[in-house]
Amino acid sequence: MLISEIIRKKRDGETLMPDEIGAMVTAISDGSASDAQVAAFGMAVFFQGMTPEEAAVLTLSMRDSGDVFHWDLPGPVVDKHSTGGVGDNVSLMLAPIVAACGGYVPMISGRGLGHTGGTLDKMDSIPGYISVPDNDTFRKVVAEVGCAIIGQTMKLAPADGRFYGIRDVTATVESIPLITASILSKKLAAGLDALVMDVKAGDGAFMETDEDAAALAASITKVAGEAGLRCHALITDMNQPLASAAGNALEVLNATDFLAGLHRDVRLERVVLSLAGEMLSITGLADTREQGFQRAQAALEGGEAAEVFGRMVTALGGPADFMDGPKRYLDEAPIQLPVDAPEAGHVSAIKTREIGLAVVELGGGRRRSEDEVDPAVGLTGLVDLGMMLEKGEPICTIHARDEAGFEAAKAQVLDAYSFGDAPEAIDPVMSIID
Repeated sequence: MLISEIIRKKRDGETLMPDEIGAMVTAISDGSASDAQVAAFGMAVFFQGMTPEEAAVLTLSMRDSGDVFHWDLPGPVVDKHSTGGVGDNVSLMLAPIVAACGGYVPMISGRGLGHTGGTLDKMDSIPGYISVPDNDTFRKVVAEVGCAIIGQTMKLAPADGRFYGIRDVTATVESIPLITASILSKKLAAGLDALVMDVKAGDGAFMETDEDAAALAASITKVAGEAGLRCHALITDMNQPLASAAGNALEVLNATDFLAGLHRDVRLERVVLSLAGEMLSITGLADTREQGFQRAQAALEGGEAAEVFGRMVTALGGPADFMDGPKRYLDEAPIQLPVDAPEAGHVSAIKTREIGLAVVELGGGRRRSEDEVDPAVGLTGLVDLGMMLEKGEPICTIHARDEAGFEAAKAQVLDAYSFGDAPEAIDPVMSIID
């Protein structure tokens, strides 16, 4: 079967047959399709879309392109996945919280896509941390610690691993069937009992409108259901950075401060505990999502979640005393300077995508799939929407490798922030789809 004919058929808006989708996935995973052909296929799907049935076949074909896990554990196996945002370090707190409450979380995460940060890039900023362990190590850590945040191995949904990297650099990220298949192929390969989606909506999300976010959430929950996986989705706001930090090591430090109770961004805490409550309720570890929220909050406040995170880091090769002083292990940028507000007023709007791109320009993200990521660069102290600033008060602090990087990021931050009347407050958890 000619790959070019499959691409042509989808380019022309035709529905692909299961054997055609299977052949494309095989060609992606075994390398018989060139990068150009994979990119062309992604672009064809981007413009022509896929039926739910096509998306389901693509999902299952990518799942079956590699190993599929089967667990034998004394508790439910559950995970969460975010569609990507700015300052979205939720996974680092969520996995250990749920594990502390009796769940098992084999969290297979990705690297940054476009302007959004990647959980795997954050974990790679911890010295010694093995983010892509062998399967035996992965199983052992999940069983003994309760959670493991890792990346795709070459044997786990390898077709998606290649496709994911090409999509990142060919402007085909924002496609509902491709996002659905990418997410669910990994999650189904991980052998989950249940999945909770965090679908972002807003300027800093891939799905900018509430309608697009709802469509993606519906697509994922429908395809997951057809594959036999229980799945709920929360639609959360991404019209401003979720954490007050953006950048890999900086978001790790924000997460460890959160777990240790040293500092918790209010909106971030609301999203983390809401997702935890949903994960505990969908698996039966709590009777209701409200009870799950309370159980998660207790595990956080009692320090059990912080203890689990520290054990996970150690079990995957990181420092044994990481939680005792994470800052001494994380790389720091040599230039750390504030960006001052050019005028007085409330923060009336934030171009959140621009904040993410500022981190990429500093070196904290990728322009090409082979680019190295600088873990130290980024932004901290990002002020929230509605906050009142006087002229000269800091909007944030830029962590840069050099003066040129600082100046470029400063210009982007100043362009991203607008001042005027305070906007109406928005609950970061906008809706829940069962």
